[in-house]
Amino acid sequence: MQRLIRFFKSLFLLELYKGLSVTGRYFFLRKFTLRYPEEKTPLSPRFRGLHALRRYPNGEERCIACKLCEAVCPAMAITIESEPREDGTRRTTRYEIDLTKCIFCGFCEESCPVDSIVETHIFEYHGEERGDLLMNKQRLLAVGDKYEQEIAAAREIDSAYR
Repeated sequence: MQRLIRFFKSLFLLELYKGLSVTGRYFFLRKFTLRYPEEKTPLSPRFRGLHALRRYPNGEERCIACKLCEAVCPAMAITIESEPREDGTRRTTRYEIDLTKCIFCGFCEESCPVDSIVETHIFEYHGEERGDLLMNKQRLLAVGDKYEQEIAAAREIDSAYR
């Protein structure tokens, strides 16, 4: 009996008609089109985009060169070199993130004890060459300085989810 049912299903192309019925239903529904540069989709508060290094309000960089973000990065996209300063504290001399390797998992952000490295809500960035997506310390600090108010507001919202 099952063989007979399978034969008639294949003879009358039942699966094809089922698929076409789904296509036909959606063909007549109102289309949802977004005009991208003018209109933007809403982002989740947990969206992880371009990285940034933050500073304290007095202008000093937050990173204490603990290298936890480098250790926890599953893609090994972060490179940190540090030296002790004359006052005994340790700061980074080289902080690089290779965005072509980065998987934007957020582990670096969560492992940072001083909230130095953050992932912003910036998703509109590109690189025309491979070196454009290698973020060094100066570029990361520049992003952090430019978007500090947005980052701080997002951190307040994010703390409600934790």
